[in-house]
Amino acid sequence: MGLQIGKQVIQTEIQALNLLLEGLGDSFESAVETLKSCKGKIVVTGVGKSGIIGQKIAATLSSTGSPAVFMHASEAVHGDLGLVTEEDVSIIISYSGETAEALNVVQPMKERGITIIAMTGRPESTLAGESDIHLDISVRREADPLNLAPTSSTTAMLVLGDALAITLSVEREFTRENFYRFHPGGNLGKELKSEVGGVK
Repeated sequence: MGLQIGKQVIQTEIQALNLLLEGLGDSFESAVETLKSCKGKIVVTGVGKSGIIGQKIAATLSSTGSPAVFMHASEAVHGDLGLVTEEDVSIIISYSGETAEALNVVQPMKERGITIIAMTGRPESTLAGESDIHLDISVRREADPLNLAPTSSTTAMLVLGDALAITLSVEREFTRENFYRFHPGGNLGKELKSEVGGVK
């Protein structure tokens, strides 16, 4: 029974990724160009499970040559908006596109002329409509039997974030030497050190 459930969960999430793949188009290209031309940093924001995925996306962007930070949507309106500058670009993540905490940062961002890239599963949502670029992460269903726990949707968020980060790194001609500069620690850093030697 357990094995069957586990396989069904994985299959449901694979289906969500196939849907994501089929839907990737011009908005993705626009997002990449916008992020590539960013003169400041990429500010990723969200709350709840979307926030956790946002932290990972920001970390992946930073480690692959696109400076990024995560700003918790709840903390943003209590002072953390101070880390945002006019040269930044924002990625706001909310599957429903109606999360109050995520929507609360939209107007302050707009007032500073910051481009907003929204990642939602509902193109008709408030956040999608308020954004400059909308990336659709719609899934047919979550992977749990109740269709409630963020599972398929958070997988789609994570994979789309990876797609953005790696596309940017390739277009920036990011090298293994560059990666070592940002990741000198751990086993990966040790392996790269032996490979790239005395990189400056």
